Amino acid sequence: MNYTTLMGRLTATPELKHTQNGNIPYCKFSIAVDKPYKSGEDRKADFILVTAWRSTAEFLCKYFTKGQMIGVHGSLATSSYEKDGQKHFKMEVQADKLHFAGGSKSNSGTQTAEGATFDDSSGLTAEDFDEILGDGDMPF
Repeated sequence: MNYTTLMGRLTATPELKHTQNGNIPYCKFSIAVDKPYKSGEDRKADFILVTAWRSTAEFLCKYFTKGQMIGVHGSLATSSYEKDGQKHFKMEVQADKLHFAGGSKSNSGTQTAEGATFDDSSGLTAEDFDEILGDGDMPF
């Protein structure tokens, strides 16, 4: 079974991109996942690469910013490439679901949704969310 669940902070504000033919939206981002630590030690984190596609990517780019806590559910994917005659491997998470993992103040001073989830398997698109939410406020 290939399934992973992570929670961490976004290392940068996500940016929506499109495939070369311009048809499919995606977003590559990383999250800092804290490692366990003992009192008096420096905190350490793993930086995990994640890719979100289609409506999941659109949702991410619309509602998340740098430093925000995020929950990611997905599967691990490996790939390889050759650079300077050396073969390199990389592993990243292909996101299936994203959710808000911590309440915090947004720029407008309103509370963001804690625990709200976006599940790409629901069939909803970012446009559907806009229609449901109306003026863009989270309904939580």
